[in-house]
Amino acid sequence: MRKQLFSVLRKIKEILSNKFRQYDHKLPYIITTLITAIIVIGGIKLFIELTEFLKSDVLANYDTAVTNFFIDFRSPAITTVFTFITNFGDTIGYVIMFSLSAIFFYWILKSWKYVAQIALVMILALGSNLLLKKTIDRARPVSEHLVKVETLSFPSGHATMAMAFYGFIIYLIFSLPINKFIKFFLITIFAFLILGIGLSRIYLGVHYPSDVFGGFIAGFIWVVFCVMIFNLIKIFRRDPET
Repeated sequence: MRKQLFSVLRKIKEILSNKFRQYDHKLPYIITTLITAIIVIGGIKLFIELTEFLKSDVLANYDTAVTNFFIDFRSPAITTVFTFITNFGDTIGYVIMFSLSAIFFYWILKSWKYVAQIALVMILALGSNLLLKKTIDRARPVSEHLVKVETLSFPSGHATMAMAFYGFIIYLIFSLPINKFIKFFLITIFAFLILGIGLSRIYLGVHYPSDVFGGFIAGFIWVVFCVMIFNLIKIFRRDPET
């Protein structure tokens, strides 16, 4: 019986070894795609759960408490700082930052590919945000707004676009063959900028914390999804049989 069991296990091992050997060159791509898909699906699930939780008393109490905490710290100096930071998530801010990114990636790396990728990520994030705002139809906070707003509240457009645009820039910087110190410095700056834009929307009274969190999730989903698609296109162009 024992010999028969070992014989069966050896056969299973041989079958699996042959299968993995057959797909050896494809396996890293398959695993990477599966992990990315799991992250995207998990992000979508988390966003849906947050959306369903919007009208709960628990979330309402949390939003109110955090918003009041920020409002209690309002001062002319802090308002000036947060207004400056939030401008990096406005239309003019993105026009300037996108232009600088285009100059960097085209004139230094001699490629329009990265510019087109950044533009696509921004378009997808913006389009989805406008659609979600109209679908969910959540009103803005009733607290005093320190900046002018015209659209609905959830998810935060500034948070969504900040995570999508600056988050994708972080990915591109991380993948560049540049000095490690410069890379770490730039990634840190953009990471704090994402966080700062999100916090500024709460401080300025135009978004609930849950709006910002939902925006971050939505933007992150687009970054991961686009990175997966762009890399798959690159792989298939390099190796059509993959």
